[in-house]
Amino acid sequence: MKQICYAVVFGIAGLLPALPQTGAGPFLGRWDITITTPNVSYPDWMEVSEKDGQLSARVQPRGGSVHPAAGVKLEGSHLLVTVSAATADGPGVNWDLIGSGDSISGTQKHGDATAQIAGIRAPALKHNTPKSWSKPESLFNGKDLTGWEPDDPKINHWVAQDGVLLNESHGANLKTTRKFDDFRLHIEFNCPEEGNSGVYLRGRYEVQVEYEKPGTEDPFHSMGSVYGMLAPSVELPRKAGQWESFDIMLAGRNVTISRNGVKTVDNKEIPGITGGALDANEGEPGPFYIQGDHTGGMKYRNIMVSVPK
Repeated sequence: MKQICYAVVFGIAGLLPALPQTGAGPFLGRWDITITTPNVSYPDWMEVSEKDGQLSARVQPRGGSVHPAAGVKLEGSHLLVTVSAATADGPGVNWDLIGSGDSISGTQKHGDATAQIAGIRAPALKHNTPKSWSKPESLFNGKDLTGWEPDDPKINHWVAQDGVLLNESHGANLKTTRKFDDFRLHIEFNCPEEGNSGVYLRGRYEVQVEYEKPGTEDPFHSMGSVYGMLAPSVELPRKAGQWESFDIMLAGRNVTISRNGVKTVDNKEIPGITGGALDANEGEPGPFYIQGDHTGGMKYRNIMVSVPK
């Protein structure tokens, strides 16, 4: 996932300036959101916090990275969120929300365009780590795309070639036809220099695969991060054009990631969906989803999954 430019993309919500507010209870917490326009629906996510009477929020828009909201305030029973401020390049994005129990609703304004907002409280997903797992099963037969489907067949450039899943040029993304809840995944990848891709867990949480020019990406957007949400604890050598591996365990919303046998994320909670997620239905199983819309030349192989017994 390439990063859409924000001045700060992973700031701590409690540090954001805001005017003192009261009565924010119905809005506090994390929200799985669906935005519906006249032409399309897509997922967003928001986390609202209050500290010393001050409100703040961070928002995960449809694409790009989670970032602090430009403004948050209460007006009566409404929460007004400036998702992004207007600039010389275009209008801002503003939400007007009302809360009712475990749901929120409202409208989004982006210039003259209006969309409808519907959200539910994000599930806690407090799953115990499974004690035993099934025998690893291959999700890619090395011969064709059986078990996989592109999100846009018209621009699909994924092929099976000599036991490798290859994206010949940027185009469609690719997802499994099966869906998974908790799992252990082994996947091997070969990312060329300046390549950019990602492996989405349940179709919602992107584990970043990239070798952009050094210095382009911060740790929250680098190889092996959960895009914008979790940074690797260990920085490993670049191996552009070489085969590497991820071993990933996801139980509820807690993830452990090992890259090339080195643990880089240790049982950390993923707060919410990342940019490019298929949906915001965090409580449901979802597919594995490989990003192919950025660069060509990405290769994957030996894609193996185990599920709890």
